[in-house]
Amino acid sequence: MQKFLYFCAVKGRILIIVLMILALKVPAEEPFNFQLSTFNLDEVIMDIFNAATELGEVDYEQLQSDLYALNANPIDLNNTSDEELQQLYFLSPRQIDDILAYADKHPFESVYELRLIPSLADYEIRNLVPFVRVSARTPEHNNMYAREVFTQAKHEIISRVDARNIESFEGTDPVYAQLRYRFDYKRKVLFGGQLRRPVGGKAEDLQYGVYMQLTDIAPHVHTIVGGNYQASFGQGLVIAPVFHSGKSMYIASAGQQKNGLRYYSSADGAGLHGAGGTFRWEWGKQTRLDVSALYSLNKYKDTTWHHAVGANITLRHKKLEVQLTGMEHIYSDSIHPYRNAKYNRHYFRGYRQAVLGTSVRYNYGWFDLFGEVATSQNQEWGFGTIVGSRFYPADGVNLIALYRYYSPWFDNEYGYAFSESSRMGDENGGYLGFDITRLKNWRFSGYGDVFYFSGYKYGLGNDTATIGYDALFETKYHSNLQSPFNSQLSTFNFVFRLRAKRKGAQDTYSVRALFEWSRGGWSLRTTADANYVESYGVSLAQDIAYDFTPYTVHHTPLSLRLRLQAFDARKWENRIYLYEHDVLYAFSIPATYGLGGRAYFCLRWQIIKQLALYLRVSETVYSDLRTKTDLHFLLRATL
Repeated sequence: MQKFLYFCAVKGRILIIVLMILALKVPAEEPFNFQLSTFNLDEVIMDIFNAATELGEVDYEQLQSDLYALNANPIDLNNTSDEELQQLYFLSPRQIDDILAYADKHPFESVYELRLIPSLADYEIRNLVPFVRVSARTPEHNNMYAREVFTQAKHEIISRVDARNIESFEGTDPVYAQLRYRFDYKRKVLFGGQLRRPVGGKAEDLQYGVYMQLTDIAPHVHTIVGGNYQASFGQGLVIAPVFHSGKSMYIASAGQQKNGLRYYSSADGAGLHGAGGTFRWEWGKQTRLDVSALYSLNKYKDTTWHHAVGANITLRHKKLEVQLTGMEHIYSDSIHPYRNAKYNRHYFRGYRQAVLGTSVRYNYGWFDLFGEVATSQNQEWGFGTIVGSRFYPADGVNLIALYRYYSPWFDNEYGYAFSESSRMGDENGGYLGFDITRLKNWRFSGYGDVFYFSGYKYGLGNDTATIGYDALFETKYHSNLQSPFNSQLSTFNFVFRLRAKRKGAQDTYSVRALFEWSRGGWSLRTTADANYVESYGVSLAQDIAYDFTPYTVHHTPLSLRLRLQAFDARKWENRIYLYEHDVLYAFSIPATYGLGGRAYFCLRWQIIKQLALYLRVSETVYSDLRTKTDLHFLLRATL
């Protein structure tokens, strides 16, 4: 079996050539439809990644799952809420508020009216349109019947097999396998699970996960979750979602969290495992009270049982929102992480930990004020706070100021708010950002962040106080040749980004230039990256994409993606990350370093409406002629 996979990967180059020849036969195009093809949706995810300035702890598998669910069952602009629109990661709080205010004053009659909202640019509407729809303002009834749920639901079954690092299969097993199922009834009833075998795994190493989410199934019952799920409230000081991208070019969204209880579809062991519920009472359109409770049971470091119990009360009246959140963590054995490491001397140790927090958000005309204060039980009680303000002096001008302080003893493994570090604690910092879109076709954005650590931090290499900074500027040009509602015309986009950062004794300078052109089914993207960290790292990548009949009413029969990349990054500190297309619900963000080249080819073939095949072949070749080849194969069935 392993030799067969190796043969397929090596000889697969012949298949690539044949497919490229077949691509010359272009069928006639059909009228544009808002339904995204798989790879067009992946372009939205790639835009989210390209906007990130830190790799962060982003779960792109969950991100894809969320966006595909929204594409299959779009958000009704006339019957939506702030928490539903927050699922669209590229929308800022100002844009969410503007959409809700527009729908409240004069309900949408068409998605074309999105162009009447000043805070939404055309290229942002292009990302938004596939996930929204317009219907009558009457909300759907809450009463559901079993027959309706099971006859109108959508089923998805996915089987995936990978062969990774095939050249090294001698003595190791390169095969990764996954089986996945999803049941979706209008995003009101969701449940599913997956079973996967890691590379080199044995029968006892099988990973599995199941999840369930019920939404608005009865009066006052807003959300019920079970199995694997995630929770987030306030700014995240008490508990935060698995998905968080840290700093990014979505300047106005800095400090924003996706609040509430939601399913978690991955089987990687992250998130919460148990059950939770949110109950809602509403008085008119202005006042809302949510009460949430949750319980989770999992293992800490595979040795200690961890019980987590939490509750949240959220009161929203007009433009004021107040939240109270509390969590209690109970361990079956005392926690003592890495006893001899300096950087974790303030980490939590013990059997029980309580974390309490309160957050406020108030929107007043040009200002959007937000903040949270929290305390965590530790060897000494820790204290953390984050406060900020978004300021909108004119249409197309967004400014933000944010301050955070996390005392050395403030430690909460399940929380994450805006921070320079991957784990809150011992940090004091201020952040200023701007995002200007007033000039036609142009966007200017950037931020400056200054932070202070009073003691030792992982990777800094010293035991003294440290002051650092992070400054970034980016300009974008978006051609005006394409309407957000007509993708058959040409587009041209250009992005240029400069960044300088000092953390500890290490200075980092980087630059990125990105060019994009598309017309009809064709798309070209050129990405050039360079950095300097004691040494240099450079990368040049060319993407070529083609979608056969990309605007068909039902599906895209065939989509092709090809990338060629050359890189020269002599040290690990100079590594360069580029997002790569992959099979469905998979993502690839390899760290390219050393001297060499990389290429991948990705294919999606919609055999029939209910059956799709995905294939991806990638290879990295280094200057010493070492190679690394991966083969991904996926079959998707929908009913």
